[in-house]
Order: sequence, then structure tokens, then C-alpha cells
Amino acid sequence: MQHISKEFPGVRALDDVSLQVRPGTVHALMGENGAGKSTLMKCLFGLYRPDRGEIVLEGQPVQVTEPKVALAHGISMIHQELHPIPHRSVMENIWLGRFPLRRIAGVSFVDHRAMHRATQALFQSLGMSIDPATKVGNLSVSKIQSVEIAKAVSYSAKVIIMDEPTSSLTENEVEHLFRIIRDLKGRGVAIIYISHKMEEILKISDEVTIMRDGKRVITSPAAQLTEDLIIRNMVGRDLKHRFPERSNVPGEVVLSVRGLTSPTAKSFRDVSFDLRKGEILGIGGLVGAQRTELVEAIFGLRAISAGTVELRGQRVAIDTQTPKRAKGQGMALLTEDRRGSGIFPSLSVLENSLIADLRRYVRFLLLDDRARRAAGTRMIERLRVKTPSLSTLMQDLSGGNQQKVLFGRWLLTEPEILLLDEPTRGIDVGAKYEIYTIIADLARQGKSIIMISSEMPELLGMSDRIMVMCEGRVSGFLEGKSASQEEIMRLAAQFM
Repeated sequence: MQHISKEFPGVRALDDVSLQVRPGTVHALMGENGAGKSTLMKCLFGLYRPDRGEIVLEGQPVQVTEPKVALAHGISMIHQELHPIPHRSVMENIWLGRFPLRRIAGVSFVDHRAMHRATQALFQSLGMSIDPATKVGNLSVSKIQSVEIAKAVSYSAKVIIMDEPTSSLTENEVEHLFRIIRDLKGRGVAIIYISHKMEEILKISDEVTIMRDGKRVITSPAAQLTEDLIIRNMVGRDLKHRFPERSNVPGEVVLSVRGLTSPTAKSFRDVSFDLRKGEILGIGGLVGAQRTELVEAIFGLRAISAGTVELRGQRVAIDTQTPKRAKGQGMALLTEDRRGSGIFPSLSVLENSLIADLRRYVRFLLLDDRARRAAGTRMIERLRVKTPSLSTLMQDLSGGNQQKVLFGRWLLTEPEILLLDEPTRGIDVGAKYEIYTIIADLARQGKSIIMISSEMPELLGMSDRIMVMCEGRVSGFLEGKSASQEEIMRLAAQFM
């Protein structure tokens, strides 16, 4: 990619960026949210047309006007935000637009048997165990991510773009992905790997390009980089501490859960814990531990068949609990699936940030636009959201800035208990520290926080206590300051 530039109304997303990627290598692309990484890759994949510059593939200039053209040239992309068709099967999602056909009496039909065999052979070659006939909507986020990886590989691509491919994978699944990547490298495939996880970058990459504010800062062999050097080039300054200092002491119990059980057989069961005022309770565990299902049930999104929930000493009627009631009780839930159940992509930043509590901005039965804009402005300034204006559509923001707006949405409701499900998923190291600081400040103000995280350093660096779950049950509690990754992993696999 040579001298690529791209502008949107009010912002220059790419400014004369060049990128060279060699066959059989992993080229990492790093930078803060809004640095231009995803925009550059969308230009390569044909989702955007650059204003200036050209793309050269195997020595020949190519005009990539749409994704179909990119795929025809052997360029495939796994997007940061997953876009499956939830009500169709795994195999239909993989072979969409290129179904195998058979003719009967001169009429063509989709050959489902051939499609099933092709999907099984693809999964077998990648070491994946997913039923091709399963509806994608019934899969976990990590399994959907695996399906997207398999789909990209199925195109026999020369270049595969992976945008945050491990954002919802466990450590074991990450290792499996890395084995697939090494196999693809051996076949001469070029991998462009976008990630904020520096440990992964240094482990899997051959070369690294770092971007900042729409420009290329450096390109370097991965072996010559350190985490400190990467951070310095990403954020333009030293970031000595990954987590803020915390000294507050949790107070009285505000949320008490006893014997909470789901009516679904393979979900959470007999879960008990207390959450104290000003406490950050981390929840660790592997994929399938039912952590998300647990907090969604507390928030009223899922049914509960047994157990009790007490809020500030008062019993919550779990059989009639709804998100509306939970919100009225001072709770807030930041969802794991940003695109599926978080953002409204075609609405503005302002509308997305205020939609959880519109009544707060009603005056004389009408919405007070001045009050709404003042609240939205406070939110984007507090969270340092990179957006041209409050009128910008959410779909035009980077993934990390979308996550900040969702965080701000709930902060504007002034909750007492925050249920945070993977709060920094897809956020760069600089923005993560800002989110960590906000979480720590909220705890210092006496807010109580439950934080689900699949990132061990995050759990250890932010939690007062850590509750570890395995296969729907609580396997143990650890003190945040004295816990170790080994202890968490031992408890996370206790019942397996």
C-alpha cells in the first residue's frame, strides 16, 4: 500500500500511509484507537476507497473497489466486529455466496451434503470441532470468531487481515490460533495482524508497523521491539504504570447473592458471593464458565430458577426482575458484545450515549436538547472519545471509541453497581489506562463494580478480590493483591 490517504467529514483518517507486507510473514499493525489501523485495512479490503495512493499485489497495481474484488484477488479479512447471520447454520455462513450446487432435472439446488462435507474438511484441517449444522446464533462469541477465521481461510487467500482476532478467545484458543497462523505462514500466506495485546504481537509477529493519528510512525522487525518502545511510539509518551494506584478500603455489603441457579441445565448453578461498597470484584474463568450468563441474570436479562439476590439488605424479586427494574435499582450492565447488544450503529454518538436514561433530559414533556448536548459533551470529554462531533454516527467511530461511548452511556445514569463484561475488549493500551482510571475513581467514590475479564493482568491489576468460575460453578475466591495467574488458571480448570 503506497501513500494511502483517506478523509471523512471533519477528520483525516489516513495521511500518506505506506505499508509493505511480505509473503509467509505476520505483519502486525498497532496503534491507539482512532490511529487509522482499521481504516487502512478497510481500504485494502475494498470497504473504503482511498482518496489518494495505490495498492500493489504481487508486483501489479490493483483497483480494489469492493470486498468481492478483494476476495477475487486473494485478500480476505476477519473483522473486529463480527457480522454473522445468526439464524443460519455455520456452514451456510462460511460458504455464503458460493454454495455448492447440484442439478436435478435441469434445476439447480444447494447441495447441503457437499457443503457439510466441505465444512467438516475445513474444520479438520484447522483442528476445530464445531458442528457445521449448528445455528451461528447459538454459538459463543469465541466460537463465532473461530468460524470467521475458518471462513477467511476457505478463500485460499494470499493475504489475510486479522483485526483483533483474539479479543474474545481464551489462552488455549489463542495458542490454537497461533498454530493456524504458523501453518498459513508455511503455505506462503501473508498475515496482517491488528491487536492491542503486546505480548501476542511480540510472540507471533515478524514485523510491526505502528500508527498514530492517521500516520505511520515506524516499521520494525518484531525482535527489535520491547513493550515500552511499542507504547512510546503508540501514544507518543511514556506510560510507566499499566494500572492506577488504588488505596480505598471496601465497606459494607451492598449486593448479596446466594445459591443463584439457572433453569438451563449447562448454565450457572449454586453461585454465592457478596459485593461490597467501593469494591472491584473480578470474575475470572475460561470460555464456557458462564460468567456473562451470571451477570445478565442479575441484571434481569436471563431467568433464575433458584437462589436469592439481596440489594442493600432488601430481597430482589428475581422472578420479576427486568433490566428496567435493575436500572431503577442503581445497576448498569456494560455488555461484552459491543455490536450485537451495545451500540446502535446508525444513530449518533449523542443518541447512543443518552439512550439508557432519556427521562433525565425531559422538560415540559419534550426532550431538552441543550441539556442533552451538555451531558453528551461532558461524557466525550471525560472519556476522551475521539469523534468529530456529537452528531457523528457510531458506526463511523473506531471500536475502542465505541466502547468508551458505551461506558459513558452507563456513567450518565449515575449507577451504584456496575456490571462490566470485558470492559476493555478491543481497546488500546493508552485508552485502557483511561478506562482503568475511571473504574478506580468510581470505586473510590463508593461505587461497587463486578468486572468480568479474560485478561489475567487486568484481573490481577484491578481487582480487590477475584471470584473464579468453572463450568457454571464458583471454584474459589482470591485476594487481588496476592493472587497469581497460576492460581486463577488452577481454579478455572478445577472441575474440567
